[in-house]
Amino acid sequence: MKYDIIISGVGGQGILSIATTIGLAAIENGLYLKQAEVHGMSQRGGAVQSHLRISSGEVISDLIPLGEADMILSVEPMESLRYMPWLSEKGWLVTNSRPFVNIDNYPPLDEVLNEIRKWNYHVAIDADEIAHSIHSARSSNMVILGAASNFISIPEDSFLRAIEKMFMKKGRDVIDLNIKAFSEGKNAGLSNSSTGI
Repeated sequence: MKYDIIISGVGGQGILSIATTIGLAAIENGLYLKQAEVHGMSQRGGAVQSHLRISSGEVISDLIPLGEADMILSVEPMESLRYMPWLSEKGWLVTNSRPFVNIDNYPPLDEVLNEIRKWNYHVAIDADEIAHSIHSARSSNMVILGAASNFISIPEDSFLRAIEKMFMKKGRDVIDLNIKAFSEGKNAGLSNSSTGI
């Protein structure tokens, strides 16, 4: 098993939490992983990308070569397009459809979403709306992770235990909200998949 994921968005959207949750779930299943944060983690609102490589064998490089990513997992739609050159021909593009408009010349959202829809294997859901609907506005990153989990060969229970570990210090209520966000995202990903599963 080998699975390469580029996680993208802007600073402050919970990219590190997504990467950590996937990493914990992978380790629980005896998988190797390497991660590299490539851009602007410390700058809120700045572009962020993280390479996450998971494998049943040892991973040598922490950077994913162009055209070889199995997934782009993005919490911001325009940022998902920025990393398309890394996506393999049959790779999945899983993204939030709600923009984080942090620049004056942000393109019209319809144009961005139309570009996403051109990709054969895509899921675009309004993760912010789903998070608001469960009264947990800050958990849109877990909604997107839930949608993406449908295409990652790691058991759902491992993701749920990883979420529990991630948010243990914040208490049971926060854990439960993030698990709910993950589950709602998983369901939305299944019903909004471009090609079906």
